[in-house]
Amino acid sequence: MSGTVTVISGIGTGVGKTVVTGLLAGALRAEGRHAITQKIVQTGCIGMSADILEHRRLMGVPPEEADDEGLTCPCSFPFPASPHLAARLAGGRVDAETIRGATAALRERYPIVLLEGVGGLLVPLSGELLFLDFVAGEGFGLILVSGPWLGSINHTLLSLEACRNRGIPLQGLVYNRYGETDPSIGDDTLDYFRRHLLRSGSGAGIVELRGEPGSQRFTPDQLRCLGFPTR
Repeated sequence: MSGTVTVISGIGTGVGKTVVTGLLAGALRAEGRHAITQKIVQTGCIGMSADILEHRRLMGVPPEEADDEGLTCPCSFPFPASPHLAARLAGGRVDAETIRGATAALRERYPIVLLEGVGGLLVPLSGELLFLDFVAGEGFGLILVSGPWLGSINHTLLSLEACRNRGIPLQGLVYNRYGETDPSIGDDTLDYFRRHLLRSGSGAGIVELRGEPGSQRFTPDQLRCLGFPTR
């Protein structure tokens, strides 16, 4: 039986997608769920994906056979830019079929695949394909990473609306509080997101992620809130 795929995306670059993906995989493994992470496209990197290596560090495991085989990051380009540009500068392209094949191979080996996106939801993978349209076409569920920073309400609501418009199931929202500058703003923004999801009729939960990177953890209750059954 093929494993399930959950996409981990964010409201933009630098919101903590990589940390959330690695921590989720580590927490799932601690619950006896043999999860693996995948990075859809890595730019600004030569050799093994830097984000995949960070996932493994957060999971507390060394690189796995699937990493060495290139299945966990099937598209990588050295120039640090949007995938469509990085690929073009390298004389290549982001091939959706290559990504699908790598994900399918992981699903045969692992019951849970966590697929980290790149940038925000509407990042172009190519001149014709946006990341969100790829996700919608595959029928994957999605966890959105947001936070308490100025502008995050706008970016989060736009991201949620884009998911609704494309029929993408929202499994949950991770509210990453690392780096917040004013707890009163952070608390109010979190409350606003809760009320917005309730008004919209979404059954998705919100999980707060607190603390410094490396000290953060997801609990079994939080995993269940994000749509992952646990023991």
